[in-house]
Amino acid sequence: MARTVLFHELGGPEVMRLEDVPVGEPGPGEVRIRVEAIGVNRAEALFRAGVYIEPVRKFPARLGIEAAGVVEAVGDGVTGVRPDQLVSVVQTFSPNDYGVYAERAVVPASAVLPRPEGLGAVEGAAVWTPYVTAYGALVEVGGLRPADTVVLNAASSGVGLAAIRVADRVGATPIALTRTAAKRDALLAAGAAEVIVTDTEDVADRVLAATGGRGAELVFDAVAGPGVRELARVVADEGMLLEYGLLSGEPTPYPAFDLGMPALNMRTYTMLETTTRPDRLRRAAAFVASGLRSGAFRAAVDRTFDLTDIVEAHRHLESGTQIGKIVVTV
Repeated sequence: MARTVLFHELGGPEVMRLEDVPVGEPGPGEVRIRVEAIGVNRAEALFRAGVYIEPVRKFPARLGIEAAGVVEAVGDGVTGVRPDQLVSVVQTFSPNDYGVYAERAVVPASAVLPRPEGLGAVEGAAVWTPYVTAYGALVEVGGLRPADTVVLNAASSGVGLAAIRVADRVGATPIALTRTAAKRDALLAAGAAEVIVTDTEDVADRVLAATGGRGAELVFDAVAGPGVRELARVVADEGMLLEYGLLSGEPTPYPAFDLGMPALNMRTYTMLETTTRPDRLRRAAAFVASGLRSGAFRAAVDRTFDLTDIVEAHRHLESGTQIGKIVVTV
């Protein structure tokens, strides 16, 4: 038995319950891990609330796509992973099939990455989803190159901070957007070349001024909704407006129709585009591990909670006040 977070109905953080659940042995292609730390992601709150990109298929349902722990057992056909190995878990699976909000969890072997030497459990639960998401979007899909400019909103999130550092690592220029000036210094310290306070500054004017009128080769948008009209104004010729979140909760127009029909490359992205393609995941893991070894990348942990405080962890997530990643320790 293992203490496991379940929810029996859709709703807010309060629907989560910590219950004793049988773990069982890993099946073919699976790994059982003893969980040490869990990375909390916006996707989990969306799944719990019933507004994720896929619906909950049955109750009780589990949660959790990112963790760090120790391998306890491996199923048939698993290679490259051994008992007692320190690992991290990244999402290669549906939240309807697996969940790591637990003391022990079975996950697909494809979701397990060796934890780099010297990387603790909290950090190991906080680096992979942000950096793999950012790398996959900016480099694999967006084709970000040295001297390019990338504009990032929700820049103080785990993915936003990782995207700033990925852009720096590539040799590109990251411009961070934030609603108020409260997070300006933290974003500059993280490596943003410029910070634009959207409540008081004109985004298009600032970006065009910073790029000599060229615009940004890539806009990495976590918000979507009506705001894409303004973001589309700063996309450079042959650039891309990349949507990876829907924090606004509002319908998202195709803004080229409002701007005189320019050629606008606009598309969606999820981390699964990277993690479910073995070649992309291999490149992403190597890129992130290299950045960790060099010190260019590091975990940005806002706050830690105990597993027994999972409801409070999600309330903090939904407050929007965090800078970086929320981690739950087990």
